Amino acid sequence: MLKALTAVSMLLAATLAAAAQPAPSAEAVKDLAPTGKLRAAINFGNSVLAQKAQDGSPAGISADLAFALAKRLDVPVEFVPFEAAGKVFEAAAEGLWDVGFVAIEPARAKAIDFTAPYVIIEGTYMVKKDSPLKEVADVDKPGIRIAVGLGSAYDLYLTRTIKNASVVRAPLGGGKAMIEMWLKDKLDAAAGVRQQLEAYAKDHADVRIMSGAFQQIQQAMGMPKKDGEPKAAGSAYLKAFVEEMKASGFVADALKRSNQVAVVAPAAK
Repeated sequence: MLKALTAVSMLLAATLAAAAQPAPSAEAVKDLAPTGKLRAAINFGNSVLAQKAQDGSPAGISADLAFALAKRLDVPVEFVPFEAAGKVFEAAAEGLWDVGFVAIEPARAKAIDFTAPYVIIEGTYMVKKDSPLKEVADVDKPGIRIAVGLGSAYDLYLTRTIKNASVVRAPLGGGKAMIEMWLKDKLDAAAGVRQQLEAYAKDHADVRIMSGAFQQIQQAMGMPKKDGEPKAAGSAYLKAFVEEMKASGFVADALKRSNQVAVVAPAAK
C-alpha cells in the first residue's frame, strides 16, 4: 500500500510540474533523451537526494525530478543506479546516462554541463567525542588524516583546498565507506555530508559532528558534454527546468515527501 501511494504521489507531482511547462523543442528532446528514453543516473551514495523504495526502485528528490523532466519530454524514464558520485562522473564519458544529479565541482565540469544548484548541503567532519579537534579549522594541520569517499564532492574539494592535513580515500566511495575506513584505520576525522554523518552519530554516542562546515555542496542536475561542449538546446532547457522547479516549490515539496531536510537553492531572478 505504501509503495502504491509513493508511486502515485511521484506521478502526480511529475504531472502537475509538467502541466505548467512549455513544450520542449525536438532538438532539446534529442539532446536530453537521444535513445528515446531519459536515462537518469541516480546516486544512492547520497541519501539526501536518493533513497531506495521497498522494491529497490529509486525514490527521493532525484527520482521526482527525473519523472517530472521525462513527463515534459514525453519519454519514459530509465534509472541508471550508482552507489557513489565518483562512479556517476566516470560513467558520463561512457555515455551511460543522459541526466545526472551530482554536486558542481570544477573537475567534473570538464565532462558534465551543470545547471545551477537546486539544493545546497553542508560538508563537515565527524570525530571521536574525545578528539582534540573542535572546529573545522582545527582539521587542516600536519599529521591529521581525513577519511573521504573516493571521487565525492568533498574529496574533490578537500583535495584542492587542504594545505597541511592528509586526505585518505575509501576506494568504494559513497555511503558509509569513509566512516568504516575512519574507524578501522583510526583516522582523525571523517568528512561527509552533514545529514549522513548525523544519521550515523544518532546511533553512536562516541562520535561528534562539528557545528561548522568546510564546504557548501551545490547539488545540481547535469548532462554529459559532447566533445567537451554543452549540447545547446538540451542544456538551455535543463537549466530553465531546474529554475522553474525551484521557483514553483517542487524541489521543497520533493524534499518534504522524502523526509529530507536541506536548503533549497534560490531561483534565478
